[in-house]
Amino acid sequence: MLQNINRDNLFIVAGPCVIENEDIVFHTAAQLKEICERLKLPLIFKSSFDKANRTSVNSFRGPGIEKGLRILADVRSKFSIPVITDVHDIREIEIVAEAVDVLQIPAFLSRQTSLIIEASKTNKYVNIKKGQFLSPWDVKNIIDKFTSTGNKNLMITERGTTFGYNNLVVDFRGFPIMAKFGYPVIFDVTHSLQLPGGLGGSSGGQREYAEPMAWAAVAAGADGLFMETHPDPDKALCDGPNMIPLDKIEHLLTIAQAIKGSRMGQ
Repeated sequence: MLQNINRDNLFIVAGPCVIENEDIVFHTAAQLKEICERLKLPLIFKSSFDKANRTSVNSFRGPGIEKGLRILADVRSKFSIPVITDVHDIREIEIVAEAVDVLQIPAFLSRQTSLIIEASKTNKYVNIKKGQFLSPWDVKNIIDKFTSTGNKNLMITERGTTFGYNNLVVDFRGFPIMAKFGYPVIFDVTHSLQLPGGLGGSSGGQREYAEPMAWAAVAAGADGLFMETHPDPDKALCDGPNMIPLDKIEHLLTIAQAIKGSRMGQ
């Protein structure tokens, strides 16, 4: 199911930020599959069973590993689409790898050597988000750690750089720089529009800029787009201010696909 995840075709990693309940997850997966089949875009469905990096101790984190992985496994079997979720600790890797097609290492953990190597040893695809504190060329060290086991099934995601003050900045030069390392480069549209801790007890966001940021990233060299989406982001339990409404996804992807095609001379 992952044979079309490469640098030749635009591919999509999308879903709700966190697993809230089965209804939202299944509805979102069904809509995303329909959109991506219509546009002939490869899709990996994403949602988290535990959001370990939250602003407040009172923030909703998800249903936990057992229930969350069961729901993700149900998405995979019910809709015949690959699924991806985060791992935070080497103790999670074995059980998570059994339930999903792609493992994801969060940005704040992108320098954790043991976590990267153990994820690599599964021989699964792994998406590593570039830390908000790393330069594009620092990614070479991440790649060297990951490929030291012999696994080449790697994707790298750009999600903005922090200079503090509740904001993130995307350096679009990073896409061609990271592309030179030879692995698919993804742009995390929605987390790059996050305002970390910007609402005091939670993060804010600027989803109104999702379309131009996504299109610019594809034009600059991104191979895939990572987007968190929700049927009603204003009622979402996590990252609502930067999630894209589900009914806005198709327009964004239609233009992104045309930009990618133009870039590839198609």
